[in-house]
Amino acid sequence: MAIVDAERLAALVATVFERAGCDAEEARRIGHYLTEANLTGHDSHGVARVPRYVDWLKEGRVEAGKSVTAIVDTPAITVLDGHYGFGQTVGPQAVRIGIAKAKQNGLAAVALRKAGHLGRIGDFAEMAAAEGLVSIHFVNVVGSILVAPHGGVDRRLSTAPYCIGVPRPGEPPLLLDFATSLVAEGKVLVASMGGKPIPPDALISPDGTRSGDPAVLYGPYPAGPGTRDPMNGPGAIRAFGEHKGSGLAFMCEILGGALTGAGATGPDKRFCNGMMSIYIDPKVVDPDGFFPAECADYVAYYKSARPVEPGGEVLVPGEAELRSRSKKLKDGVPLSDGTWDAIAATAAALGIGDNVIKAALR
Repeated sequence: MAIVDAERLAALVATVFERAGCDAEEARRIGHYLTEANLTGHDSHGVARVPRYVDWLKEGRVEAGKSVTAIVDTPAITVLDGHYGFGQTVGPQAVRIGIAKAKQNGLAAVALRKAGHLGRIGDFAEMAAAEGLVSIHFVNVVGSILVAPHGGVDRRLSTAPYCIGVPRPGEPPLLLDFATSLVAEGKVLVASMGGKPIPPDALISPDGTRSGDPAVLYGPYPAGPGTRDPMNGPGAIRAFGEHKGSGLAFMCEILGGALTGAGATGPDKRFCNGMMSIYIDPKVVDPDGFFPAECADYVAYYKSARPVEPGGEVLVPGEAELRSRSKKLKDGVPLSDGTWDAIAATAAALGIGDNVIKAALR
């Protein structure tokens, strides 16, 4: 297990992407957002993705230096093309447009198509919440056929993330952010590199057998720290929550993919994210100011439920991420040896010196 300093880890990742062909500001954004995912406990969307992102950039599957352009632009609705740019660039651009429209009109919808991997969607909900806005995000992953629908064994869905953020005056936002698959693909990736194991029923083989072996998704692993390809394995990730999770994933494909113009997940489609986001200004919906106090009362009531285990605690959405960030900023970010070795190998291949790489370690 490697323990790395968050600030130095973000700087190392930024250096990797600057060497790989991004300008300094875009490289900094990628380093920030990937490290932030690890800080909040979402390792699946964190720095474990560095080798894959670099490979995608080399292969032209994601493109540096892109900005969104508007295809449709009305006072309340915007449709944006991300031109396969890094999600850490085009994602925040789309969110800022949604924030501006919602502040002007009280309500806005932004459809983003052809974005590179957007990473942790909770980052975008936090951006909106910081501006006092509620936001809802439906996301799909075009060309990433990973998840079997309820009642099936064949891959037909992406991991189809779903996210809601709610601002609270003077308090951290309420934040719900999850993949509609039982586990995110990145969690399988982390497990395959020696990190936290996935549940023993998270994956399903072609014969219907449930498994926690990442090789079901990736097939035989490459020797050393090479990139694992989830399209190589024979099996699939299972949707969470049986028919309920499968149904929500389906709607993420329809709204985040088909409606945005990114396309629903399917064979022979170029990899990208689609995201349909809705932004609401609570001050417009609630001119009497009822909402903040009612949220506070309900949070207190919710958390007063007796825990299942002695000494346990009921947490509201977003609380676990907040605590994780605080702890890891203090104690360092833990990475499995496999994840750290893969990042170090990617950095070394780009000519980054060993002294620079090791400087991130605690």
